[in-house]
Amino acid sequence: MTIYIDADGCPVVDQAIRVAGRYNVRCVIICDTAHIYNRSGVTTITVSKGPDSVDFALTQRLKPGDVVITQDYGLAAMCLAMRTTPISQNGMIYDDRNIDALLFQRHLSKQARKAGERLRGSVKRVRCQDQSFEQTLSKVLAEKVAQT
Repeated sequence: MTIYIDADGCPVVDQAIRVAGRYNVRCVIICDTAHIYNRSGVTTITVSKGPDSVDFALTQRLKPGDVVITQDYGLAAMCLAMRTTPISQNGMIYDDRNIDALLFQRHLSKQARKAGERLRGSVKRVRCQDQSFEQTLSKVLAEKVAQT
């Protein structure tokens, strides 16, 4: 099992690495050339900048049972199809019960932006989001490690 981090704009890279270390799980950061990651004990893969280049590089490496950290609903949907466990930066586990609604909401937001609507941006990240992420990742890894 490997944890893959879609690191472009990911605020929980360090938390994911820390939790992976507790469970002795391999961790891979994948980012494009606009980001620089140099973390000890972690593999970093840098791909050329381009639409979905990180997503494609990441999905090419996945094996069933892997864990993926991403805020990208499209990538999460691909990960589910590959029998991996995608988790959001806020600790939500993407699954078959929520992915369709999330993708539909993304579509509606895109349509609204095309129509000229201004949508409210993200709110400032708070500590409880980091805690929720760490708790969820710890729970997922504990379950997966126990199964092996």
